[in-house]
Order: sequence, then C-alpha cells, then structure tokens
Amino acid sequence: MISKRRFLSAALALAIGFGIGGLGTGAAQAQGTVVFAAASTKDAMTDIGNAFAASGKGKVTFSFGSSGDLAKQIENGAPVGVFISADTKWVDYLAKKNLLVSGSTKNLLGNSLVLVAPKDSTMSIVLMEGAPLAKALGDGKLALADPDSVPAGRYGKAALTKLGIWDQVSSHVVGAKDVRATLALVELGEAAAGIVYATDAAISKKVKVVATFPESSHPKIVYPVALVKDHDTAEAKAFYDYMAGPEAAAVWQKYGFILLH
Repeated sequence: MISKRRFLSAALALAIGFGIGGLGTGAAQAQGTVVFAAASTKDAMTDIGNAFAASGKGKVTFSFGSSGDLAKQIENGAPVGVFISADTKWVDYLAKKNLLVSGSTKNLLGNSLVLVAPKDSTMSIVLMEGAPLAKALGDGKLALADPDSVPAGRYGKAALTKLGIWDQVSSHVVGAKDVRATLALVELGEAAAGIVYATDAAISKKVKVVATFPESSHPKIVYPVALVKDHDTAEAKAFYDYMAGPEAAAVWQKYGFILLH
C-alpha cells in the first residue's frame, strides 16, 4: 500500500484545481439537483449540465472528486440526487447500504487507461509484461491516484501488477487525491509520468500519451450512474434520463468517452 504520507494533501489537491471532492457551502445552498460525479467526467458533465439548464429542464449543481470520497459523503447524508462513479465498486457499496433507488443503476460509459508524460518528454515505452517502466522513469516520479478510494488508481495498480511492473515502480509512486490531481502533477512537471484515463489526457495541452495499457491488464472501466434514494426528485430523474439521451451522448463522445448505454 502506498504510504498516506506520500499522498497529496487535500489542500494541494484543491490548490491545483480539480479535487473539489464534496459539497461546499455554495453548493449546499444552491437550488436544483445536486450531482456527485467522478473527477474524470468534469468537462463533459459541466457541458451537459449547462445544456440541460439552457433547455429549461432544470438546474444542476456539481461536485467532482474521487468516486470513493463522494460515495462516503452520500453515505453520510449528503443531499445528492444523482451519482456517477468511475467504477462499479462504489455504486455497489451504496446499493448494499440501500442508499440508491432500486433498479436505477445503469452502466453509462467506458474509458481507456493511459500513461502520460509532459509534452516535451522523450519517454518511450510499450506497456507489456515486464516493461522497463522504472528505467524509463529514471529519477522521476509516477503519479497515481489513491488505489484505495479512486477507481483510476485501482485500475492503474491492477494493470501494473498484472504486467509484473508494480514491484519495480512502487518506490517511484507519488499519490494524488483523484485522477485530475494526477494529471496536474504531470502537467506541473512534478512527476515524470502519470496514469490517467484517455479522456483526461485528451483535455490537456501539457501532456502527451506515451502508451495505452492493454484492456486485459485491468478490470473493464465502467461508469455507472444511479439515483440516490430519498433525493430522486422529478428534476433529478429528468437529469438522470438526460445523461443517457442523444444530446448528452454527443458530448460524451466529443470528450472521448465510450457509450455503453
């Protein structure tokens, strides 16, 4: 397990701009449906929310962060209408606690896992069994989201382990609060490389994709969406349906997500 001391502090994650991770005062007081969404959906979800509001269907307020952190906040009573996770683990967690509307969970999106490096990096590697990733990193760090609470980190560690690379690179790992904080570490040059989703890499002009992890090296990347029990208002249901509709589909595809529904 990666030492907690090596993880970014919450303050740093917030400072680099992507790990909102929960309802702040403004969000709690905002009108409309509250949506908790995996950090990797931030850009697409913001566009979808704006289009939903512009169509006169209602208003949504977002909180983006790691799926695990968001799920724990829902468990603790956060007034959330819709939850979209970057893996099935945290939706299943809430379902087992009877916190989701029965039958509302559906697999909405898919994604790919990639290794990124700063735009000017000369790193070159093929991600296969036994690949010399530690050598490629040299004295540099490998940014990875917390595998205990962040799906991207869990997928990343699973892939490195399956390829027999984890033991050689674990000492290089620097942890991040969520996948967008991981991306930021690479953008800032604080890490020589990082493991993120293909959609995260696509929105950044400061990193490049060095290699894509084989799909067989990690669990299938699935983004399920569900309605939260006792907060499934008509507006929440309308946005839940809108997320899987044709207008939203165009946005998801624009940002590189794979449509599963």
